[in-house]
Amino acid sequence: MDLILIKKLVKIFNTSDISELEVEKDGVRIKICKQIENVTIPFVPQVANQNISQPAVETSKIEVETNANVQEKTINLHEIHSPIVGTFYIAPAPDADPYVKVGDTVSKGSVLCIVEAMKLMNEIESDVNGKIIKIIVDNGNPVEYNQPLFLIETS
Repeated sequence: MDLILIKKLVKIFNTSDISELEVEKDGVRIKICKQIENVTIPFVPQVANQNISQPAVETSKIEVETNANVQEKTINLHEIHSPIVGTFYIAPAPDADPYVKVGDTVSKGSVLCIVEAMKLMNEIESDVNGKIIKIIVDNGNPVEYNQPLFLIETS
């Protein structure tokens, strides 16, 4: 593979919406990945059975008053995206326990779920250490390429 072809691949990759590209030709393998940024947003502990949902790509301030106090804590949220189009499964089998639940601590490389595509089960792993804040997709639902699956609080 020559340098001109590699430069063309990088240029196309940088101007596209794809986050990962892998090419193999004549025994030479090239893998290009875009790094996804962590987004920092203020966080307030949840009050009994209160669900606060918001996109991780926007920064916003949430305040919950408890006994005339406002408590605030800053956290980093990281999104895990689907690398392929397929069907989302939170467990390895219908009768098995889920890989992760909200509140679980995960480490880099931990399996979070499976995305089935063309009868192949693709394990999706965490690329950060942290705590599962939200599972965005329901079990058995279809997912698109680059669709957010999980929100993970990183330290």
